[in-house]
Amino acid sequence: MRKRAAVRVARTIGRMLRRCAFVIALLWCLGAIWYSSIGPAGLRIVPVAAFAAVFPWLWYRQRDRRHRTAAVFVCAVLLIVIAWQFKRPSNDRDWSPDMTLLPAVRFDGDVVHISNIRNCTYRAVDDFDVAHYDATYDLRRLTTVHFLVEPFSAFRGPAHTMLAFGFDDGRHFAISVELRREKGAAFHPLPGMYKQFELMYVIGDEEDLIKLRTHHRKHEVYLYPIRADHGAKRELLVDMLERVNKLGESPEFYNTLTNSCTTNIVHHVNKLTDGPRPINPKILMPAYADELAYEIGLIETDLPFDAARKHFRIDQVAQREDGSPFSRRIRK
Repeated sequence: MRKRAAVRVARTIGRMLRRCAFVIALLWCLGAIWYSSIGPAGLRIVPVAAFAAVFPWLWYRQRDRRHRTAAVFVCAVLLIVIAWQFKRPSNDRDWSPDMTLLPAVRFDGDVVHISNIRNCTYRAVDDFDVAHYDATYDLRRLTTVHFLVEPFSAFRGPAHTMLAFGFDDGRHFAISVELRREKGAAFHPLPGMYKQFELMYVIGDEEDLIKLRTHHRKHEVYLYPIRADHGAKRELLVDMLERVNKLGESPEFYNTLTNSCTTNIVHHVNKLTDGPRPINPKILMPAYADELAYEIGLIETDLPFDAARKHFRIDQVAQREDGSPFSRRIRK
């Protein structure tokens, strides 16, 4: 009796897993068809509707032919996956003006020369003058690394994250991992899963990357000092700068789940730890990234987390002009 019960349980679990796999594969294929470049967008509703209707009908109505339906479905999924692999990222598109120039880095021992550091002047989020400059930094003079979190939704979960680096001469710049938008394009997490955007590392002046968020988007912004020795901070920065050059040579697609701002930062920040950390669901909810960093001891503070979060919130401080340089003001 126990053996029969175990067999029934195993079969039930097997059916549930097959159904879940079917639903996940079906939904992914629908998105892949809709966000493909085949024909006008308005006409893609036809294959999407056909795919969404035919296979569920065959699966649930033709029970005696489910093996045949499954085989046809698997072949259809494989064809879509194969076609999907032919879509390649590019650095040659009609980009938004603030994303036209990719940064580039040249290493010369302890000295790094960075070209195209962005320094836009904003009148509003979508009204700005684009400017860039080049600068040289001595890695031996790197002193601070800060982790920035910008929640941008009433629902706690969505957020943008980036890292800021400071040197003993008072200069700072930030590195923001972003999707590279074409002119007129707007981000949405769903198309962000379907090769609709390329990935870009923006190296920017803090007057650009942080002020945009504190002064114009009016979002909450948190700036946490990272606990690490000089060698680890240097390795982290070098790792990010090398990735900047790699993306200039070999573009990649942005992916909301697997190749986003937070997943890339997690990869880099592992340089500060003893090794890769176990996968944590909070990585997929970037607004919790500061909480995760606090839990693993990366944030330099002795305060409880809620008190630390209040202490390191900078948007209101940033908006109060007191005559001091912006980077110094947000770190008071």
